[in-house]
Amino acid sequence: MGFVSRPSGVAQDDSGAQPKPTHLAPAPPNSDATASEIPRSDKYVDKLLRAAEPLPPISWSNWRKQIRWFNLSVIVITPLLALYGAATTNLDSRTLWFSVFYYVFNMIGITAGYHRLWSHRAYNASKPLEYFLAVAGGGSVQGAIWWWARGHRSHHRYTDTDLDPYNAERGFWWSHVVWMLVKPRIKPGPADISDLRKNAVVQWQYRHYFAIALIWGIIIPTVIPGYFWFDWRGGYFYAGFFRIVAVHHSTFAVNSLAHWLGESTFDDKHTPKDHLLTAFVTLGEGYHNFHHQFPMDYRNAVKWYQWDPTKWFIAVCNRLGLASHLRVFPEREIDKGRLTMQLKRFKAKQDMLEWPMDSNDLPVINWESFKEQSETRPLILVGGFIHDLSSFMDQHPGGRGLLSSNVGKDATTAFLGGVYEHSHAAHNLLAMMRVGVLFGGLEHVSEIVVPPGQRLRVVNYGVEI
Repeated sequence: MGFVSRPSGVAQDDSGAQPKPTHLAPAPPNSDATASEIPRSDKYVDKLLRAAEPLPPISWSNWRKQIRWFNLSVIVITPLLALYGAATTNLDSRTLWFSVFYYVFNMIGITAGYHRLWSHRAYNASKPLEYFLAVAGGGSVQGAIWWWARGHRSHHRYTDTDLDPYNAERGFWWSHVVWMLVKPRIKPGPADISDLRKNAVVQWQYRHYFAIALIWGIIIPTVIPGYFWFDWRGGYFYAGFFRIVAVHHSTFAVNSLAHWLGESTFDDKHTPKDHLLTAFVTLGEGYHNFHHQFPMDYRNAVKWYQWDPTKWFIAVCNRLGLASHLRVFPEREIDKGRLTMQLKRFKAKQDMLEWPMDSNDLPVINWESFKEQSETRPLILVGGFIHDLSSFMDQHPGGRGLLSSNVGKDATTAFLGGVYEHSHAAHNLLAMMRVGVLFGGLEHVSEIVVPPGQRLRVVNYGVEI
């Protein structure tokens, strides 16, 4: 009898036995038809970038002309005044609580108004609610609704590209604040704002924006503490400028922190993340991965226990008749997105583990070869697979004797309940000891010999998601 030696297996019979046929996996889809393989020349974003006329790089000779001086003055002066006030003015507890209230008032104007209502049309608002949100958002001194919403729509349509006005791929500080301080090298991608041009409240706020920002951003938060408890300085510095700075950077965190900190719960194609900390400082906008997947959903936090005061505010307005047509994405589609990412993480973990050799990769031997080699090494047959128990003989919980009595034999019945109903762990471990396949004994792989750890394997169909 002739043999071909296999370093980590058993001797293979070469007396004419033919190896088992290989079962081919389905061919991957035609790469020309897959979305990830669309030629760059046909991609819409690339077409726009090729047609764009970028400004020259910022240099020592042109930087003065590239700065947005008005934005810079607002971003710099407000925190300086807030710090000066904090250093020279005692903080009255009533002013503190009023400042917190006014912070929430402004943030609701941004999150429920500028963002979920006007940027994403996640619900319909009555005229009183629209005016409330327009002045609340205007008092945060972040620009008019149409400008804010237009940039945000570009951000969603061209996320993480050079057409995204606050492209997170350019770094944390760029997406947080720098994008507002310099003229964009490339004009933000086009976005449809025809609905905003027709909205009477949006146009009213645009015409009177500076008056609204002055009255609701500085005058009212100064007058209320000053008139009711004579804290004019506290109102001016704390409820006024300190609150503006807090609202600014809480909102900016949606563009920066929410693209940096957290988990990709529903999709990892782009940078948005879900995290409780960001949600806490942004009144619920921190579940940003969910939001980028389902932007027209009036919720950012889909679970009832997740922190999303903006969602609760909109729901209360709905109960009061001030809001209607609250849009929610079908639950089954949300579950699909979550499951996709869970499976992807499982696949990554799965690929890190060592698995048993496939039957097509193992040497094929006949019964006589199996019996002969069992005389020099502890080989047993289970389910058509030959296993080498050399490293396990003295570790078997049932003792060495049970294994020794089955060396050179078909121990399938004993392993599957004849002696003991082995656990999943035992099945998985045994499969790692495979060194060969019995000729004629494994026409089809039976379910009983598939290790439990492999019965629910995650597979790819040709294209990585």
